[in-house]
Amino acid sequence: MQRTHRAPAALALLLAAAAVLGGCGREGSPPVKGPQPDQLPVYQVDKDFSLPDSPTWERAKKRGHLVVGAKEDQPYMGERDPATDRYSGFDIEIARMMAASLGFDPAGISFRTIASANRETALQNGQIDYYVGTYTINDNRKKLVGFAGPYYLAGQSLLVRTDENDIKGPQDLAGKRVCSAAGSTPYQRIEKDYPEAELVSYDTYSACVDNLLTYQVDAVTTDDTILMGYAAKVPDELKVVGEPFSEEPYGIGVPRDDDALRFALDDALAAHEKNGDWKKAYDATLGLSGVPAPTPPAIDRYPAS
Repeated sequence: MQRTHRAPAALALLLAAAAVLGGCGREGSPPVKGPQPDQLPVYQVDKDFSLPDSPTWERAKKRGHLVVGAKEDQPYMGERDPATDRYSGFDIEIARMMAASLGFDPAGISFRTIASANRETALQNGQIDYYVGTYTINDNRKKLVGFAGPYYLAGQSLLVRTDENDIKGPQDLAGKRVCSAAGSTPYQRIEKDYPEAELVSYDTYSACVDNLLTYQVDAVTTDDTILMGYAAKVPDELKVVGEPFSEEPYGIGVPRDDDALRFALDDALAAHEKNGDWKKAYDATLGLSGVPAPTPPAIDRYPAS
């Protein structure tokens, strides 16, 4: 494929928007857009809730609010508006409904952006109380942290430019520059299963998308939920190709030894799925990509550590 050096029309608009923001955003990144606050569900706070067996909950109670790890560059999942510092997306709504069930006002959550490679450390060091950010549950991570859920089942896929016709699935990645987040499950899968691909890594997926839009990489790979959000923002420039080639059960990360908190979050997830909050949250966030809400996966209440 012959590459053009002319910036795509959408990219030119994005660069102009970045200039208006005075450098707040990254050049090339799709613009921040998503659900408006008045379109989001309201979660009832359980004011009688108590969890004295959880040291994490006790610390948060004394502090007066929860500190939750999240992503800031994943459209419709976990995204931060640099102009307002407001986080939005399906993961953010999961974090908010969990807070309400734990007896905290969701509006009081202090969200902290944590890169994929630093999630376990942040939980182990007590920097955050729990983590909601496209965090795939797997056995290796269970040795380091605990997981409530899963609350969503995603699958790894590929994002390419709309003028890219040679990449239709992971079998076409030989000799291609493929970008993913450092330390992520998708990065590790490409490294193991498709070694002929030329891997590039950054701390954030927005950096990967920047490089894709500017022809520095040929594809971005991560969970389809994240890629759908980017493609929905600039459909004339980006597209998701092929079928998902993995199963990624998203969990809520908690400190490994805090089983009381993990089980309480499992109970909260089940309750919010049953009362309709889960679907309302999906429809107001990830559902804006045009993909209807799936059935939530079964919660895995694995034994205490």
